[in-house]
Amino acid sequence: MAAESIYELTAPTLDDIELLARETFDRLPEEFRARCGQILFRVEDFPDDDVMEEMELETPYDILGLFQGVGITEEQESDSVPREPSMVFLYRRPILDEWGDSEITLGDIVTHVLVHEIGHHFGFSDEDMQRIEAEINED
Repeated sequence: MAAESIYELTAPTLDDIELLARETFDRLPEEFRARCGQILFRVEDFPDDDVMEEMELETPYDILGLFQGVGITEEQESDSVPREPSMVFLYRRPILDEWGDSEITLGDIVTHVLVHEIGHHFGFSDEDMQRIEAEINED
């Protein structure tokens, strides 16, 4: 297969970022993935107006990802009310902006955002999330 010309390259699409997120998720430690349960991943270009207002963002580039739902630390066993699955949103345009402004690979940025947002689900500390990222990067 011939190498793609630099003139033919395009920015990663929403689907490309989602594929990268799924591949990253598959590389997370098994015990971490197993505890995720019903967690969905969604890639959008930017956060919606409700997120912008709720998070008090000045621009839509101020956020790379977001966890929405009830974290495991907030769930109660006695709670029998069915809930929507938790979701991790990845915002493509801010991620691409971060990528363009740094020397970090796109994969490393997506990994960081994904681990950070899922970490919120589990109530992990920043140190826990850094350790998980380091494990992924060792592979």
